[in-house]
Amino acid sequence: MTALAFLHAPETGQTNRLLADLAARLAAQGLRVCGCVQIDSPRDGQARCDMDLRLLPDGAMLRISENRGPGAGGCQLDAAALETAVAEISLRLAQGADLLILNKFGKQEAAGHGFRALIAEAVAAGLPVLVGLNRSGQAGFDAFAAGMAQPLPPDAQALEDWANAALNIRDPAA
Repeated sequence: MTALAFLHAPETGQTNRLLADLAARLAAQGLRVCGCVQIDSPRDGQARCDMDLRLLPDGAMLRISENRGPGAGGCQLDAAALETAVAEISLRLAQGADLLILNKFGKQEAAGHGFRALIAEAVAAGLPVLVGLNRSGQAGFDAFAAGMAQPLPPDAQALEDWANAALNIRDPAA
């Protein structure tokens, strides 16, 4: 059992849905869940979607994508908006949390930015951390985690079991 775990799901949007559902279930149990989950919204007439972060626990929304037009290629991440999200989540963590859930460890984190320092600080403080990860980010995450992270399957019950174990919560039915 490790306090740092990651999830990547094969279906588009599945990681986002699983993390959002887990955050909601844990909050309903009275746990203080902090972090963010990603909400993707289709753009009319465009292949790319808008990316918003729903900040936990209060649900404030923050757009982290830039609409660069229908023909634009490359990354659409608004790095400044991501850093705003990091600052907001850091403030929420300072108010106390039982678990940190973050939508993604990606290129920004692999380069030393984004949620990287927040993840390290939370793990060092003994706070369980669950992050979403895509296949292209695996090498960067592995270098960061140095073998200390636990992979989780894209299964709601497995995520909840990990969270409960990480939080040392006993199943009332047991």
